[in-house]
Amino acid sequence: MKTTLCLSLILAQGMLVFGAGAQQAQSTATPAPSAAISPAQKNIEAYLRHLYAFGPDVLLVVGAPKPTGVEGLLETTVDLTINDSKQAVKFYISKDGKFLFNGELSDMTKDPLADNRARIEMKDAPSTGDARATVTLVEYSDFECPVCRNLHDALRGMLPNYAGKLRVVFKDYPIEQLHPWARTAAIAGRCAYQQDPKAFWKMYDFIYDNQEIISAANAWTKMLDYAGQSGLDAETFKTCMASPEAGAAVNASRENGQKLDVNSTPTVFVNGRRMVGADPHLLEQYINYELAQQKATKPVDKK
Repeated sequence: MKTTLCLSLILAQGMLVFGAGAQQAQSTATPAPSAAISPAQKNIEAYLRHLYAFGPDVLLVVGAPKPTGVEGLLETTVDLTINDSKQAVKFYISKDGKFLFNGELSDMTKDPLADNRARIEMKDAPSTGDARATVTLVEYSDFECPVCRNLHDALRGMLPNYAGKLRVVFKDYPIEQLHPWARTAAIAGRCAYQQDPKAFWKMYDFIYDNQEIISAANAWTKMLDYAGQSGLDAETFKTCMASPEAGAAVNASRENGQKLDVNSTPTVFVNGRRMVGADPHLLEQYINYELAQQKATKPVDKK
């Protein structure tokens, strides 16, 4: 409880907002020791320790401040380790060392969603819906995550209302520290996709619909069962499950999510707009907004 609270105190102040119930990943990066610590780094560490009452049992490493491209403003990354939990948090500091804040720096001369769209890798990712749809929803999910199942249920009820207008792309983001069978399920999904892209979505439904009866002990057997029910060849599926290629595909998907600062599941991008959690009302708001924007910019036919 103390670990979660301490991490949340910092994170809650920034733009990296974790939705209610979203599953948060722990960073596995180990802070590299710095040869020389500047006075600014020492001041930031002292300030944060005092603000959050971090004792000597908390490892707090402040990175060297770097230019941001904005005059008078620097950025630094603070690596926080409490027990076995680790988190990297970006902070900004004024060049004179007086002001510190945690948040997102936005350049209002640029499309705020363009960078997200450019970083999302959708090649060789399972997708459903018209590839030419106006709106693309990309979900980074974990098959064992309960909130991801809520998103699955919300999308299943929502998709018929957006036929031809919405494309859904699935990206694996198993959080193995929290979910012992998530990676097995992710690999199973990849193997289903490699054998028959349409069968992936049958596996997707089977896993989420039966999430409560899957365990680390029976995950392999359950995946074989669902693969059979999805119409997949059993021997081909087994060979794929044991292959390094399927695991590498899952790793690549997770690494792509990390480039987008995904650290909770589910994290969804609607035409690049981020949503963390499974709020169906917010999801519909994002989708409807994008559809309205496209309609507003569509040329009017002249008769």
